[in-house]
Amino acid sequence: MATTGSFSPWHRQAPELLHEFLLGASDTLPTRPAVIESAPDGGLHTVTYRELAARTAARTEELAGLGIGVGDRVALESDSSAAVLTLLMACSALGATFLPLSPQSPVGRRLTIVGMTGPALYLRSGGEEPAGLPASTGSGRFGPEGLVIERAPARRAHHRTGAVSTDPAYVVFTSGSTGTPKGVVMSHRGYLAFCRGMLRHDIVTAEDRVASTSPFQFDFSLLDAGLALGNGATLVPVPRGLLRWPRRFARFLREAGATQVNGVPSIWRPLLRHEPARLSELGAVRGILFSGERFPLEDLRLLRRELPGVRIVNCFGSTESIACTFADIPDPLPADQADISIGRPHAGAEILLIDGEGRPVDEPGAVGEIHLRSPALFTGYWNDPAATRAVLVADPLEPRSGQLVYRSGDLASRGADGELYFHGRADSMVKIRGNRVELGAVEHRLRAFPSVEAAAVLVVPRAGDAADPVLTAFVVPEPAAGWDPDQLREFCGKELPDYMVPDELRAIDRLPLNPNGKVDRARLLALALPGKERTV
Repeated sequence: MATTGSFSPWHRQAPELLHEFLLGASDTLPTRPAVIESAPDGGLHTVTYRELAARTAARTEELAGLGIGVGDRVALESDSSAAVLTLLMACSALGATFLPLSPQSPVGRRLTIVGMTGPALYLRSGGEEPAGLPASTGSGRFGPEGLVIERAPARRAHHRTGAVSTDPAYVVFTSGSTGTPKGVVMSHRGYLAFCRGMLRHDIVTAEDRVASTSPFQFDFSLLDAGLALGNGATLVPVPRGLLRWPRRFARFLREAGATQVNGVPSIWRPLLRHEPARLSELGAVRGILFSGERFPLEDLRLLRRELPGVRIVNCFGSTESIACTFADIPDPLPADQADISIGRPHAGAEILLIDGEGRPVDEPGAVGEIHLRSPALFTGYWNDPAATRAVLVADPLEPRSGQLVYRSGDLASRGADGELYFHGRADSMVKIRGNRVELGAVEHRLRAFPSVEAAAVLVVPRAGDAADPVLTAFVVPEPAAGWDPDQLREFCGKELPDYMVPDELRAIDRLPLNPNGKVDRARLLALALPGKERTV
């Protein structure tokens, strides 16, 4: 790949805000492709760093003309694209906080987030304005050509005069235990601290083209942007509709010249299961980074065979710190290896393992809960101080210092060389197709259905494919009340994204309880295994 110069992310004056970091190469590598994306005619369109900076400046001026300023929030409903990148960077330049939303999310969920955050402006890349958007919230559409404002935002007083690095850069909404989405607030400082730690792993160079497969509302897409643009490399957003079609996915990667492919392990499953020979066509790919879920060892071995010599990196973490560890997958992967490491924390971060009594766990093989000490921690949960206090806790090694660490709920142990191994969640948070799902949020929605008396949700291994679990719900119908499982699924889908709608629904007379009076999930799991209760 041709180069037009060299770029180092270590600027003479270190950037303090998100847009400064992402546009760092625009002065030194102005003609290098910043984004290569799918064009409306089916081809590819290239946006250089100079063009990306110019479009960001134009969007900044347009938003400023609408009165957007420090402390405002701007909702951005879009898939990943150069156009939405320029808008989120314009928000950063103005000191506004952006809220990434997915066009595929239910309207009810998007409106709930709007109601929680009160954005000054709601911008979408297509479609109609969501019915029920508050009149005080401005709305409009955007694309490569710019903004089309349909309703100007209500004027607001601004009492702050400039952005600082501790201000919120964005709020990403994940599943919440009460059914209400939980907003993770990330500051500019936190995002940049993570990106700088990530870049120290030398995953890509300025010569690379980084294919990003994550939806925009998933913070993995912001990791991809930092990894690519923070290195002066090229970001290649993969159209979401291609991921289920292995031939089209492989063809896009090949035509875009992708050298690095990032995403959850499940993006590789269609290729590995149905079109493994297509992988040999990806000769330009020299790196893969995955996160969000376990990568089945048999699939990893197959990927290794089809793409020999490719560097594969396991990235582990949560939205509250974007990620925290990186590990290179051995090449070759030993035949007797039963588990893969999640590695060690990135530069500038430290992980403590703490047992149930609050004591540090040091011996290899012993399991403890991950407590993360890092400058890349989130600020807190949006308008939820109680939930924030539950996870941003005093440093267990020296609580008198006033330092806060992130109590993650993830269980891990250390190997003989100090590398970490993941052992699941200490609570009811699970991952479905790479998305974090709070089981309590699904249960809350099920119980809101008029004819459901009680509900419990769990993840059940899928026969023959443990990497693609089944979200299974046990529901107790109200006595003498008729209920329709299709209606219940439709009811869930009005408020929950599709990955949170149970795949299977099972009627049960009552939920089994353990001696402590809690739902006995082990007994439910036994019922959910093949050959047990009938699926309704």
